[in-house]
Amino acid sequence: MIFSRNNASLPHPAASRPSPLGALLLTMSFIALAATTSTAQTGRVTVVGDMAVNEMVSRHVELNNRVKTLPGFRVQIASFSGTNSKTSAFSLRDRFMTDYPSTQAYIVYDEPNFKVKVGDFRTRLEAYAFLQEIKEVYKGYIIRDNIYAEPPQQLDFAPDDETSGDE
Repeated sequence: MIFSRNNASLPHPAASRPSPLGALLLTMSFIALAATTSTAQTGRVTVVGDMAVNEMVSRHVELNNRVKTLPGFRVQIASFSGTNSKTSAFSLRDRFMTDYPSTQAYIVYDEPNFKVKVGDFRTRLEAYAFLQEIKEVYKGYIIRDNIYAEPPQQLDFAPDDETSGDE
């Protein structure tokens, strides 16, 4: 077979494209097909599960209803890991609470660290002003955190086991 440079038998590229009207009709037919509804059978589904899961969900819902948080800022004054980290975190928290009794202090266990965070500030400016007040005694920095609108009564998020952080 011989090909020449001027091959008139090949179609022009624009000739193979559908017309705008054809594309519109094709699109409308797909939309009409997708818009049709089908009927399904109705039935009943029974979920069999462990009752402990239901109890855990109930506790979670109860906790969410009791503890109301909102986005805000805190000052993190320490993060301990390693030997005696839990004891160090609790003693620092107690010392801070003695020095600043009107400001809440929290201990959060974020494996493998025990973090001591203080304050419930709605704005970064409030947190900064407090950091300036305590910076001579407590070195810290401002972090974003969920804060309590009304601080709870001594709520710690550390494990109950005394040996978990002291090993």
